Amino acid sequence: QAPKVIQDVLKLVHDKGQGTGPRDEVGSVLYTRGLIIQALGIEAVRRAQERYGKGKVMSGEQVRWGLENLAIDDKKLASLGLTGVIRPISTSCQDHMGSTWARVHTWDGTKWNFSSDWLQADEQILKPMVRASADKYAADKKLTRRTPADCQS
Repeated sequence: QAPKVIQDVLKLVHDKGQGTGPRDEVGSVLYTRGLIIQALGIEAVRRAQERYGKGKVMSGEQVRWGLENLAIDDKKLASLGLTGVIRPISTSCQDHMGSTWARVHTWDGTKWNFSSDWLQADEQILKPMVRASADKYAADKKLTRRTPADCQS
């Protein structure tokens, strides 16, 4: 059965003739990825508004704070209809990923199917690789890395 968010898009958008793309793409891998990205963006604005003022238009810096302070637990995922789509996410200034869990999708010739349970990345292997890549990028672009003190604002 499709996740609640996908069911809602079909029922509340496509069934009312308001879909802008093909109905059969709703729930596809790329569609769902886009939906997740938009949900996280909206939640970042909501998080920022909790800090800087509900109903106010947020600045880029305020939204960045929201993106760096996401706290999406199982209860919030359920309210968004994203249960089973993604795992809880908790971001910070020092950790923009917020989650290291993923599942494998396999194409069976007609559709994508999950072919694994949730798997967690081995951060002892990945963190040094990410750090080295980030250091090289910062050096190439002549960027100054933010410090933990910069994250307190």
